Amino acid sequence: MSAAQAAGVKWPLPDGWDDQQTEQALFPQRPAPAIWRKHPEPDWAKIHEELQTHKDLTLQLVWQEGRENTPDGYGYSRFCDLYRRWLKKLDLVLRQEHRAGEKMFVDYAGATIPIHDPESGEVHAAAVFVAVLGASSYTFAEATTGQDLRNWIGSHTRAFKFFGGTVEVVVPDNLKSAVTHPSYYEPDLNPTYRDLGEHYGVAIIPARPYRARDKAKAEVGVQVVQRWIVAALRKRKFFSLTEVNQAIAELLVRLNERPFRKRPGNRAALFAQLDRPALKPLPATRYHFGEWKTARVNIDYHIEVERHFYSVPYALVHQEMDVHLTADTVEVLHRGVRVASHVRSQEPGKATTLTEHRPKSHQKYLGRTPSRLIDDAQQVGPCTGQLVEAILGAKRHPEMGFRSCLGILRLAKTYPAERMEAAARRCLRARAYNCQSMDSILKNQFDRLPLPGEAPTQAAVEHDNIRGADYFDSPPEADPPVIP
Repeated sequence: MSAAQAAGVKWPLPDGWDDQQTEQALFPQRPAPAIWRKHPEPDWAKIHEELQTHKDLTLQLVWQEGRENTPDGYGYSRFCDLYRRWLKKLDLVLRQEHRAGEKMFVDYAGATIPIHDPESGEVHAAAVFVAVLGASSYTFAEATTGQDLRNWIGSHTRAFKFFGGTVEVVVPDNLKSAVTHPSYYEPDLNPTYRDLGEHYGVAIIPARPYRARDKAKAEVGVQVVQRWIVAALRKRKFFSLTEVNQAIAELLVRLNERPFRKRPGNRAALFAQLDRPALKPLPATRYHFGEWKTARVNIDYHIEVERHFYSVPYALVHQEMDVHLTADTVEVLHRGVRVASHVRSQEPGKATTLTEHRPKSHQKYLGRTPSRLIDDAQQVGPCTGQLVEAILGAKRHPEMGFRSCLGILRLAKTYPAERMEAAARRCLRARAYNCQSMDSILKNQFDRLPLPGEAPTQAAVEHDNIRGADYFDSPPEADPPVIP
């Protein structure tokens, strides 16, 4: 008040005066506070970038390098204090507002629940899966035998069933069951996980690597589950996964109905009010678990999947295939197009082959059976069929005569059936059961000669003056008139 009287300043203050102008009018002799700096401020932005780029770089090493250039610079404690003060201004947090039915955050809890084997006494640690809806924080939790792909997919399907619908976006962490190759910009989803999203019509957007705040709801949900469920079960001894999940289900109801501390209501009430009406309906059919693998086609036009061999079209030899495995089927895809489908087999070392996948030459080779060769030969003539049957019967094993029979059938493409039959009769008479004898008879035209013991046959002479047998078989005609 004394300073105001001395300066002639009265209340109310003139329009437009702020605190700084008022202070200058009341205390004109007071100098402006100066920021005291013993040394120039380091380039904290550059230092922070180096620390983020090189994971093994420490703040102490940066300080030591700076002291080499300025020996009388800041001490280490002062240097760290100034850096942390600068870092606090940088580390700002965006408050996220979640729309009803939009996102579901999923993760595994860090704590596990021990399960005791009643027979062996071994203890197995059960993983705890947690799913939290964004708007209401309604929580689902269950215990699984592990964090593998099958358990990961199964927990998602049971979470959707628990909520009674699906959301628009699922936000997972970057564990291997969800993301094959983590990336800040374009993460590569596990193919089976991607199929799950397509089946339920949800988008899967993994959190950025090392950015836990992208899934803050899941982090909080995991913390709540560990405190109110896992910790509450610490004194109980479980002997099966079913017992664990029954106990979790009972505590989960209490957790979702537990009142909030800083706002009215609870998770169950908010879920019924916000998320439940906004969820999309579940698909008509349940998702069937299927794994994806890659396999290269061998030179025998088969791929190996879990020690069993499945055929693909022979034109795809040496190509890399995508294989979709379900409990009952094996689908083989090439560039997104299905090229083969088989019933899944558990027999190791065996092969499942479709005939249409073989080349024509292989189909013909495998179609060479004794009965097939005899039938083909009988189409030429009965004697040719008898000769082929005799060749197969004369060998110790029928397959030893396959090539000889194929040679005889090849001769049938060059010579007419009459000559083939005559040559076959000669081979049968001489017991020459081989293709070489048949070929020699046809080349030297021995088939045109009569067989021993047969009378030679002369071909009928044809002439215009010869009436032929048909003339005499015709009925007699009237006698021609006599010319005087």
